[in-house]
Amino acid sequence: MIIIPAVDIKQGRCVRLFQGRMDTETVFSDDPAAMAKRWEEEGAEIIHVIDLDGAFEKSPKNLNSIRKILENVNAHIQVGGGIRNEKTVRMFLDLGVKRVIIGTEAIKNSKLVKDVCRAFPDQIVVGIDARNGLVAIEGWTETTQTKAVDLAKEFEDCGVAAINFTDIHRDGMQTGPNIMETRRLAEAVSIPVVASGGVSTIDDIINLMPLEEFGVTGIITGRALYDGTLNLKDAIKVSKAKRAGIY
Repeated sequence: MIIIPAVDIKQGRCVRLFQGRMDTETVFSDDPAAMAKRWEEEGAEIIHVIDLDGAFEKSPKNLNSIRKILENVNAHIQVGGGIRNEKTVRMFLDLGVKRVIIGTEAIKNSKLVKDVCRAFPDQIVVGIDARNGLVAIEGWTETTQTKAVDLAKEFEDCGVAAINFTDIHRDGMQTGPNIMETRRLAEAVSIPVVASGGVSTIDDIINLMPLEEFGVTGIITGRALYDGTLNLKDAIKVSKAKRAGIY
């Protein structure tokens, strides 16, 4: 299982939100690139970068910050937030982004997602954010009546690199991940699943590890790293120990 630190950008600063609410930001750095570099130096193989303004305004808004991250970091970068068309997907891939995350359009325009998955195989991640098992879109401001599992199944066999599954009620709350729902989704599809939301301690990492046998290949963590309740080096060490059969 790969440990993936998150860098969320709002108005050019590295912030974290509670449950995705834009009025609950905590600013951790005025330099997202420096923060991404720190996580790389601590061993991150992939860094999860979200343009929060883009997610709410439906088009990328922090391109300068993302470019600076790409210029200063060698780790793979996956980017999401405001990606609504193939032109934007292509732009990010041309900039050097490893994977592009599409969330809202996965439910509003599944054909677009399937088309770009086929055009850019293993480079598109579908972001499924759920509130009580139902998919939330538009920067988590709107909850649909579509079940997360049903949406995930729709993207089988079209070249999706992974599904990022976030339990919104857990995000930024450091209350522990929703292991049951994450397992349920992973068991329902053959696509690799990345768990997100609620990770706060090394015990949460350890508790998620058994899900690897069901197809959970990574864990995204943000606030816990910034608040210091989880040490990235320790989390990566535990993850590598699991790969080596120690855990």
